Amino acid sequence: MNIPSYVCGTSDKPLLFKTIGQAIEDAADEWPEHDALIVHHQGIRWTYEELLAKVDAFAAGLIHLGLKPGDRVGVWSPNNAEWVVAQFATARAGLIQVNINPAYRLRELEYALNLVECRALILAENFKSSDYSGMIQELAPELATATPGQLKSSVLPALEIVILHSVQSPDGCFSFGDVAKMGTQADHKTLMDLQTRLQPDDPINIQFTSGTTGQPKGATLSHHNILNNGFFVAERQGFSDRDRLCIPVPLYHCFGMVMGVLGCITHGTAMIFPGEAFDPDDVLRAVARERCTALYGVPTMFIAMLESPDFATHDLSSLRTGVMAGSSCPADVMARVIDDMHMREVTICYGMTETSPVSMQTKADDSVAKRIGTVGQIHPFVEVKIIDDQGRVVARGQQGEFLTRGYSVMTGYWGDPAKTRASIDATGWMHTGDLAVMDDEGYVDITGRLKDMIIRGGENIYPREIEEFLYTHPAIRDVQVFGVPDDKYGEEVCAWIQLKDGKTEQDTDIAAFCKGQIAHFKIPRLIRFVDGFPMTVTGKIQKFEMRKQMMEASI
Repeated sequence: MNIPSYVCGTSDKPLLFKTIGQAIEDAADEWPEHDALIVHHQGIRWTYEELLAKVDAFAAGLIHLGLKPGDRVGVWSPNNAEWVVAQFATARAGLIQVNINPAYRLRELEYALNLVECRALILAENFKSSDYSGMIQELAPELATATPGQLKSSVLPALEIVILHSVQSPDGCFSFGDVAKMGTQADHKTLMDLQTRLQPDDPINIQFTSGTTGQPKGATLSHHNILNNGFFVAERQGFSDRDRLCIPVPLYHCFGMVMGVLGCITHGTAMIFPGEAFDPDDVLRAVARERCTALYGVPTMFIAMLESPDFATHDLSSLRTGVMAGSSCPADVMARVIDDMHMREVTICYGMTETSPVSMQTKADDSVAKRIGTVGQIHPFVEVKIIDDQGRVVARGQQGEFLTRGYSVMTGYWGDPAKTRASIDATGWMHTGDLAVMDDEGYVDITGRLKDMIIRGGENIYPREIEEFLYTHPAIRDVQVFGVPDDKYGEEVCAWIQLKDGKTEQDTDIAAFCKGQIAHFKIPRLIRFVDGFPMTVTGKIQKFEMRKQMMEASI
C-alpha cells in the first residue's frame, strides 16, 4: 500500500498564545540581567531589562505622535539597534511594522509605502551606496518645508511622520532619539493599557514578496504566526538562556527578525549583530569575541567565512548549532561547517515569507546526508502535503507541489483578497509553487519550482518584476529574465533582450539604466541580445531552453 505524502507535526510544548509585546516583557521579567542585544558596530550591549526600557520609551513616543493600533509604520534600514527597538516598540503599541528592503530604490520604495498606506517611516540616514535621507526627500520634497509629523506629500499621500536615525532632527523629520524622549506619563499609561487589549491574532508585520504579476505583494503576518515560528525554530536547535546567537542575516527578512530575534527572546538567548550587513571577517570576530553558540546564514555566507584568509586565526570552538537556509548547501561546505566551524548540530530550514517562514527543518542529530539532501521534517503544529496537477496527494517518493497549512500561514496579502485566494485555497492550504518529494520518514527534498523565482544569495527574485521595469527602457522591444546556476550565489540573474529596430544598446547601458532604480541584486549580470525567443508551437516562451543554452555556453 502506498503511503501518502502527508505529515502533521506534533509537540509536547503547546503553541504560545501571547503577543510579541507580552513576550519581550516576559523575557525581561525572567532574564532581566541576561545579555539581550549586542550590536558590535554601534558599541551597544543591553540586558533584557534595558532593552525593554528602550522599547517602551520609543513605543510611548510613537503613541505621543498620534499613531494608533493598526497604523502601518515602515522600517527602512540595515541591521542596527534601532531596527530591533522599532520591531518591539511597534508590536507593543499595536502598530503594523512594514519591512522595507534596504536595497530598495525610489520606484520600489514609493510602491511599498503606498501599497499599505504607511503613516510613518523610520529610516537610517544611509547605507553603502543608498542615501535613504536623500531618496525620501526626492520622493517627498515637501519635507523641506513641512512641520515634523505633518507631511503632506503628493507622491506619498498616506505618509505623515518621518523618523530618521540621526542625532539632529532634519527638516520635516523627527530624530529617533527625540521620539524616544517624547512619551508622557499619559502615553506610558496608554501603552500599558494596550498590553491587555492587543490580541495574538492581530496583524503585526508586513513583508513584501513579489509574484508572477511583477508587483510586490504585502504578506501580512500576525503575532501568533511569527512568534511561534521563531520559538519552534529555536526549539529545534535546543536554544536556552545560555545560548548566544550571531545574526549576520538581514533583519528586514524573516530569517533575521523571526528566526533570529523572536527565537532568541522566547528563550532568553543573547542576540549578537556583527555589523550593518554581512562581512565574513566581522562575523568571525563576533563569534570568537562573544563566544557565540549559534550562527545563522545562507550557504554563500558560510562559504565566504570559510574562504576568509584569516579564518584559522579565529576561535570558533564555542559554536554548536545554527541555521543554514535560502538555498541548498554543497556537501564539502557542510562538512567544513560541521568540522572546521564546530557546528555539529547545524540545521537546515525551508519555508517562505507567507508561512512565517519555516515549515521544515532538520534536527541536530540528523545525518549529514539528510542535511545535504533534504530540508528536514515537519515543524510542530504544521501540516504538509504534496499534490499532483489534479490536486491529489501523491505517494511517498513521487514529485508534486508542496502545500502547507497551520498556525504559520499568513493572514493574507494586504488589500488583495484575489491574490490571497489564489495562494491559499478554501481549506487553508498554502500553495508554495515549489516541487518536492517526501520520503518514507517524512523528510522532504525540494526538487524545483513551478514558478520561475530566482534565489540569488538567499534573496528571492521574481523575473516578471525585472521584466516590467526593463520594458520601460526606450530601446527594448521584449525581454525575458531567468536564473542560471552560479557557484558563488547559487543562481545569477540573466536577461535575454530583443532591441527595437535600429537600437544598439550594450550590456553596460542596461546596467546603468537599472542602477538606482531597482535593487542591486535584481540587476541582470548576464545579458544576451537576441532576435527572438524559443517558443512552443502554441506561442509560449520556453525559459528552460534559454537557461539550457546559457549553461551550455558557459561550459
